[in-house]
Amino acid sequence: MRIAVASDDGVGISGHFGRAPYCVVLTVEQGRIVGRETRSKPGHQTFAAHKHTRLAPGEAHGYDPGAEIRHAAMVEAIADCQVVLAGGMGWGAYEALKSYGIETIVTDVEGIDEAVGLYLAGKLPNLMARLH
Repeated sequence: MRIAVASDDGVGISGHFGRAPYCVVLTVEQGRIVGRETRSKPGHQTFAAHKHTRLAPGEAHGYDPGAEIRHAAMVEAIADCQVVLAGGMGWGAYEALKSYGIETIVTDVEGIDEAVGLYLAGKLPNLMARLH
């Protein structure tokens, strides 16, 4: 199994999947981490030149024109992963990950190693309220 963790620095979990410039990808075998790599991923910084439609009150983030293409580019970097951990994300990114069959956990745990350990133990909280 591969677990991708959105990160700004390779150590902590990013507060927002779309803004994170990296994903730390951990390979897990028999409940143990046996591999670790840091991958660059497209994100908001990559698409900064693109115009974004302002959201009306109550509209979910990540459904504006072009969002599907942006989300596909983000997911492509981790398409071989089965799980993604992030501190938050928009509903559009969440739905894109889900469409690729990637389980998505949104958590307030800040450390990558701690969060992965909790996930493997079945104890990592999934805070869906952090989706926007």
